[in-house]
Amino acid sequence: MRVKDLKKKSSNRVDVSYLRQFGIQGFGDDNLYPQTLRNIIAASSTGSECAERYANFIEGNGFKDIRFSEYVVNRKGDTVDDIHALVCPDVGDFDGMSLHVNYNIFGEICELNYVPFENCRLLEEDSNGYVAKIAVHPDWSGKKTRAGKPLQVKKENIDFIDVFNPRKEVVLAQIEAAGGIEYYKGQILWLSGGGKNVYPRSRADRVVTEMSTDEGLANVKFRNVRCNFFASGMIITKKGTSAIKLDDNGNPIEDENEDTGFSDTIIQLQGDTNAGKLLEVTLNSDEEKPEFVDLSSKNYDKEFSVTDASVVERIYSAYGQEPWYCIRIGKVGFSGDILEDAFEYYNSIVSKQQRMIERAFQKIFDGWYEVANPSNDYSVEPLKYVRNATVSNNNGGGI
Repeated sequence: MRVKDLKKKSSNRVDVSYLRQFGIQGFGDDNLYPQTLRNIIAASSTGSECAERYANFIEGNGFKDIRFSEYVVNRKGDTVDDIHALVCPDVGDFDGMSLHVNYNIFGEICELNYVPFENCRLLEEDSNGYVAKIAVHPDWSGKKTRAGKPLQVKKENIDFIDVFNPRKEVVLAQIEAAGGIEYYKGQILWLSGGGKNVYPRSRADRVVTEMSTDEGLANVKFRNVRCNFFASGMIITKKGTSAIKLDDNGNPIEDENEDTGFSDTIIQLQGDTNAGKLLEVTLNSDEEKPEFVDLSSKNYDKEFSVTDASVVERIYSAYGQEPWYCIRIGKVGFSGDILEDAFEYYNSIVSKQQRMIERAFQKIFDGWYEVANPSNDYSVEPLKYVRNATVSNNNGGGI
């Protein structure tokens, strides 16, 4: 089928619209694409596992230069390593990152802070295609509260911060325009794996349907085990007749305590802990002997087994984690050599994201007010599989 025939059936993965009331580019049709995506990942056990492994490999063992990683970068006492650890999950989930920098009166960078990528939105491009500011709000869904009051998505609650440009003349001009250093909001370095001034699409985006299906399968299994009807059978017995009481007008009086058969005890017959119990139903009509009715519940696990396997495989594939999937299903053995190869393979997968982080930190610390990294080494140490080592005790023996 031709491409132009297929375009009618497909749609944009990330809708971008102009929100005139804020002057920004909306991130998704409801401006909540990153928040929704992260919730979908968190609701999928397979998706969250793969996303966590992806972020861990991006972070690696931190920057190779230990002295640089321990350097304090803001008044809160955060180190370079702290900021790096916060950035990596954003790069893993969204393929983007954002960092806030403050300047001193000399136009030099003197402070670095992490800004959640999901809190940032791009301003609309000007006539030259330039995005001058980043709009930052603590919660674009408007549900977050401070001092007991919700932070509504209003223009007065949004910080419009200049994009990163460390040229001294630009910074000094921005400080003057703000009315002085005490009113200056600094700059934000906003990076996207999708390109300049383009909202990114992460690896998770391509399998959001599978992740949502994974959540649904978990719900089916939960209800099948916890909420299914697990009574082994039902015994129907005869109820003896009792004297009918009449009121002053000769009308029969109903007994409020009369057992109607199916009472609230039916709830006690559901779930794994109540499996195999019997249900007794007492009837008013006569019968010759108690009747046993078999109650067999239907198990839906087999009907979803193929779907379950294909969903898990596609999520692992989207994150490039086929080695772990093969280990999971028993296709390959679980050995140190296989895991070592898997680690080496996956370090090559995340190298692009690591380079994006390395370039970002280098841009910032090239304009730092003092020499924070004398080695000028901003590379990230990749994760390595550590085999069980033999440790010698004082007597020279191994344990």
